[in-house]
Amino acid sequence: MIPYSDYHMHTPLCGHAIGEPEEYVRHAIKMGLKEIGFSDHAPMVHKPMPGVTMSFDELPQYQAMIEDVQKRYASQINIKIALESDFIPGFENKTKAIIDSYPYDYIIGSVHFIDDWAFDDPDPKVKEYWKIYDVNDVYRKYYALLRQSAKTGFFNIIGHCDLPKKFGARPTADLTDEIKATAKVFKDTGVAVEINTAGLRKPIGEMYPAPNCLKIYQEAGVPLTFGSDSHDPQDVGRDFDKAVDLAKSVGYSEYLIFKQKKIEKRIKI
Repeated sequence: MIPYSDYHMHTPLCGHAIGEPEEYVRHAIKMGLKEIGFSDHAPMVHKPMPGVTMSFDELPQYQAMIEDVQKRYASQINIKIALESDFIPGFENKTKAIIDSYPYDYIIGSVHFIDDWAFDDPDPKVKEYWKIYDVNDVYRKYYALLRQSAKTGFFNIIGHCDLPKKFGARPTADLTDEIKATAKVFKDTGVAVEINTAGLRKPIGEMYPAPNCLKIYQEAGVPLTFGSDSHDPQDVGRDFDKAVDLAKSVGYSEYLIFKQKKIEKRIKI
């Protein structure tokens, strides 16, 4: 069994994904998905980052690309249009302007930066910062940023919400209280978390978030979505059977479908 939907997919416009939207759609149909959501990287608000996100000028092109496949594949699969938007403190107005620029179906909020350090950047020079930063401080700052991001009200889903583990860096301290505090904010603000299968394709070899983290979110009543975070059409819906098993193992029995930034329906697992 796989979920109804894959809500985390990219396009070549971000500069580090391959394959055209039609290829993602065709693979989704092949995988048996009933709905997908393109959620490419929104323009960075603190500095231009070509090769990492779309530019402001590319947003109309992005909209047109997805509307095109929506129309051509309407009889075979539901296709939603969304964004993955970084939360950068101090740039809330610019962020809101971007996510309000089109009638997106949902917005995934992600944290990739602590201060000006892109902690998930695979560039060897950037990864060297892991030798400088205290791993527990990184996680504490990360969870604080997740809570800030949820409180903005900008986001429907929080993406890959233990991303600092990507290269294998795990906290050495017990951060249960940090995660519980984050779960409470998620519940209070109404955001969902995603089970993101991309972690299985990274050095950590584990979905985001880890089972113990996901259990805390489930116990707090935080809702769920599923995403492959595919940057390649062949990864659409990948490992979703494992994602369902993980969801069930921590007690989830349903997940959300969004439309126009509202919960459209809840689907039983």
